[in-house]
Amino acid sequence: MAKTGVLSSDPTVRAKAVELKKELQRLVRTIVDDDDYSIHAIDRAKDALSALRGLIMFNKRSSPATFKLREAVPCPEEFKCPLSNQLMRDPVILASGQTYDRPFIQKWLNAGNRTCPRTQQVLSHTILTPNHLIREMISQWCKSQGIELPNPVQCGREEGITEAECDRFFSLLDKLSAAVPEQKEAAKELRLLTKKVPSFRALFGESVDAITQLLTPLTRCNSQSGVHPDLQEDVITTLLNLSIHDSNKKLVAETPMVVPLLTEALRSGTIETRSNAAATLFTLSALDSNKVLIGKSGVLKPLIDLLDEGHPLTMKDVASAIFNLCIIHENKARAVRDGAVRVILKKIVDGVHVDELLAILAMLSTHQRAIEEMGELGAVPCLLRIVRESNCERNKENCIAILHTVCLNDRTKWKALKEEEISYGTISKLAQDGTSRSKRKANGILERLRRAINITHTA
Repeated sequence: MAKTGVLSSDPTVRAKAVELKKELQRLVRTIVDDDDYSIHAIDRAKDALSALRGLIMFNKRSSPATFKLREAVPCPEEFKCPLSNQLMRDPVILASGQTYDRPFIQKWLNAGNRTCPRTQQVLSHTILTPNHLIREMISQWCKSQGIELPNPVQCGREEGITEAECDRFFSLLDKLSAAVPEQKEAAKELRLLTKKVPSFRALFGESVDAITQLLTPLTRCNSQSGVHPDLQEDVITTLLNLSIHDSNKKLVAETPMVVPLLTEALRSGTIETRSNAAATLFTLSALDSNKVLIGKSGVLKPLIDLLDEGHPLTMKDVASAIFNLCIIHENKARAVRDGAVRVILKKIVDGVHVDELLAILAMLSTHQRAIEEMGELGAVPCLLRIVRESNCERNKENCIAILHTVCLNDRTKWKALKEEEISYGTISKLAQDGTSRSKRKANGILERLRRAINITHTA
């Protein structure tokens, strides 16, 4: 007589176990009786056996099947979130191209991080795109293992704020119109709330004139004494926290006085204020419409001046903001006009944030005046040295792309390229061993140099 009790506590689990046993029985019979059985049949039998074991473990522990089964059944590495090391329930793609489970990457972004946790790449935006392919693959795998995948809407949802917290929020906004001591107290608390509680960021966007009220201490300060540095820092940092929330980006950027106040903060704030102002501009510029609006404001000049100052705390945020803004052509022209090429080349020569600044220089190289300035400022020897000495393929690629554009536009630089090739074979090596783009650009330069030599010999 069949034993009972091992899986008798839950009808759903018991029915699933019967189904798995039948499948296992059929597969084992195929393997035993058929000489031509496939490896696939063995793998399916192993999967069925593993799922059955998971059901038994679940029943013994009396816990929700979804989570205990995930512990019992080995999960393929490609289905695990790099942050949680657990099976992803709502896989989303970050700007870097990496896939994460939404609750965990959202928590990372909500903490103010603007880099990819896995690659450390600076993110061009913080929009999360659902990875439907991985989601479907995980769903199919879960079905094969007898696991019920939780609905994404059940995972990572932020709890709403209470009525008391909402009242506190509006009370703090009112204090920003009071005397300076109360303004400072309110601004500091709002800074902390918007950093730690994402719901407060959303509340700013949902509340009429809340962002305008936040700016009150900066817009109504006594012009003779100026705004208190700590107060300015707290307000600007709160703007940064708000801009991380994707739904707020357009609203924040289009609120009158936000961009002018960020521009002023770049010039006159504490180092942390200036860094956070640059970070806010970077975050807001994830939207193309914001790139246009911010570029027209004249903010590139103070960003470039801050880059020129070279304070270690500001460099990365400033470079990221300039890069994002210069994605659109009209901002490239503004950056070149405001002296970006000279400042960037000087920093690259000094070995400061070479990776980020080469990426900006490569972007600017599509502008004719930028290429002319690079030639005038001696960029070619510097770029050739980086190609020759760097171990970073991305830096080599950016350098050779710039050199290719120089080669097309300025024949006077062919001599330097030819001498480098004769002395070190730098360009030929990259044409053989570089990335596909590097090879294409390097071969383009070599072809130009060969044609120049042939023309000379013919003449």
